[in-house]
Amino acid sequence: MKPARYSGFTLVEVMIALAIVAILASIAYPSYQEQVRKSRRGDCAGELQLLANAMERSFTLTGTYPAGLPAGFSATCPMDGGTPVYNFAAVGGATFTVSAAPTGQQAGDKCGTLTLTNLGVRGITGASGGLTPQDCW
Repeated sequence: MKPARYSGFTLVEVMIALAIVAILASIAYPSYQEQVRKSRRGDCAGELQLLANAMERSFTLTGTYPAGLPAGFSATCPMDGGTPVYNFAAVGGATFTVSAAPTGQQAGDKCGTLTLTNLGVRGITGASGGLTPQDCW
């Protein structure tokens, strides 16, 4: 009788394949997380522009910018619900500055707090790594 031939993978082959997958995942996952942060930042930067527009509308009605967020404006991003990733704030008067501070899942964002003034000047505060507003907006 001939001995039976077994086919399949050896334990060593499976462990090598598993190690390769683990190395690829350890490289890809941080990049994926950064892309998700960048996407959230972009969404909230757009909503920050909507907040600036609401401040301008309030100015046309009252002749001054509101001291805080305009009535009816959500204090968090995303505005349509979901888990908040940025908190909005506004300082008004003769001029205004609106800001979006990262929170929750976005707290580790390297761009820090996004700001926008009544003159349309975009800025960042608390950024790490020498980033400029152009890098984050």
